Amino acid sequence: MIAPFLVSLQSQAAENDESARIAAFFEEVHQAAVARWPEWQTSLGLKTNNDRWNDRSEARGIKEHEIRIRALTRLRRDFDYAKLDSAAQLSYRLFERSAELGIAWFPFRHHWYPVTQMGGPHTRIPSFLTNRHSVSGKADAEAYIKRLDGVAMVMDQTIDRLNRHAEKGIIAPRFVFPKVLDDIDKVISGAPFDKSGADTTILADFVKKVAALELPDAERAALVTRAEQALLNAVQPAYARLRETLVALEQRATDDDGVWKFPDGDAVYRLALYSRTTTDLTPEAIHDYGLAEVMRIHGEMREIVKAIDFDGDLAAFFEFIRHDPTNFYPNTDPGRTAYLADTKALIEEMDRALPLAFHVKPKAELVVKRVEPYREKTANIGFYRTPAIYGDRPGMYYVNLYDMQQMPKSHMAGLAYHEAIPGHHMQMALAQELKGLPKFRRFARYTAYLEGWALYAERLAKEMGFYRQPLSDFGRLAWELLRAARLVVDTGIHHRRWTRAQAIAYLDDNLPSSHESNRKSIERYIVWPAQATAYKIGMRKILELRQRAQDRLGKAYDIRAFHAAVLGNGGLPLNILDSVIDRWIETGGR
Repeated sequence: MIAPFLVSLQSQAAENDESARIAAFFEEVHQAAVARWPEWQTSLGLKTNNDRWNDRSEARGIKEHEIRIRALTRLRRDFDYAKLDSAAQLSYRLFERSAELGIAWFPFRHHWYPVTQMGGPHTRIPSFLTNRHSVSGKADAEAYIKRLDGVAMVMDQTIDRLNRHAEKGIIAPRFVFPKVLDDIDKVISGAPFDKSGADTTILADFVKKVAALELPDAERAALVTRAEQALLNAVQPAYARLRETLVALEQRATDDDGVWKFPDGDAVYRLALYSRTTTDLTPEAIHDYGLAEVMRIHGEMREIVKAIDFDGDLAAFFEFIRHDPTNFYPNTDPGRTAYLADTKALIEEMDRALPLAFHVKPKAELVVKRVEPYREKTANIGFYRTPAIYGDRPGMYYVNLYDMQQMPKSHMAGLAYHEAIPGHHMQMALAQELKGLPKFRRFARYTAYLEGWALYAERLAKEMGFYRQPLSDFGRLAWELLRAARLVVDTGIHHRRWTRAQAIAYLDDNLPSSHESNRKSIERYIVWPAQATAYKIGMRKILELRQRAQDRLGKAYDIRAFHAAVLGNGGLPLNILDSVIDRWIETGGR
């Protein structure tokens, strides 16, 4: 008879062996995926394939679908879930879910817009080159020029996608086209495209990067000349072809905004909600929750209005916030400089306070940058980009200072805490730095987890003692109110068939933000269906889990340990995050 402890050791050895085998499988699949996507390699800080763009052709999409099916088949055939340790079981579940979701989306791969005012290759190309493609030697500069030559392929693949989508009746709403065409015109303005006097964004970036190289003047000049030729011979014609295609599609566009207009639109929206929220919540349930939250937050706002002795109701205070000149920086370069400086000061103060709520913070540096002129008219008011995992590119918090009337002082702190720390930088940079996780988990992007955490971070900042002025706390509530209203308008547009005008009017009636800001918001939700619902749904889950931990752990509860448990596994779907925190509670919150 074998002693019980020997049986236990044998079982543990089998677990370790199976877990090691599946870890090798995950690494193999991840490395193969990175090898297929040159832009991903560059974003990671690698210099391999630094002269190429991603292949986004229809044929490549079909091959990716086949690769995904084979990987899922191997997972289920070659590994015994019961023999894995708990960490490997979690990775198994996440890999399986991701593959299943990708397979579910394949029949709907044309049910989105390849080019919108929120992005596409027309803005991704200059953004990628200026912010991702580093030039530390002549070879990097040569690769940059080859990428300029390769823009023709990128645009031709985009045109093919636009036409394939259009054949299925999937064309962006009419309002999108003038904005995209304006962005295209900005990218291909300036030298060498015209004689306006200033270099185009891409050329200015290349000249600056090459100027920093230790090369003879003649070599630097030759590189710049070659870049100019590539811009004229490859980039400009490619952008012109894309522009021509978009002008033709604009003639076929309508003012129908929701995805209900797509073939199988209802199924597409429900799958989008599932993908973004990682829940089974119906459009109706999300809509009703949004309405209830709007009402609750209005009540908290009224308490602030009452406390500061404002002479008027909440609607009057909204008008005051929108137009009070003291709530805005001047719409001038000095005003923009002041906004950036004050934002950096807010982030530095928060950085010093992080030990109150966190055991660790990211090693990666965080910088604050202004959104570049060529895309600032249509870009979000603020967003975050992750640091390079192999290299020295820092995390970047971008602020859009195109129109300072859209950037009230009362809202500045909440935006910084959301996008920087303790929001996205704390979450995404830390995930990339986690040790012992399969790489696919370190780069996982679940919208409800990502945006739910960032919205939770806005509230956490108040609990840490920030938003000391009533107007700043009002701004925090205004951000939460926007996320609640998003639940209403997103489901309104895509499920209840609201018009763009109806949705804008709802925000105008219920938010303190300007009409222009509300218009841009609605236009974003129209072209990104369901994305906007993830914020409040994710925040609600994190708060629910935190309360559960406090109730069950009692005096053993430590908010720093809770945050470590939430952030310590990389991105997670909400239902899996729920089970992870449950297990953490069962271990005594350690």
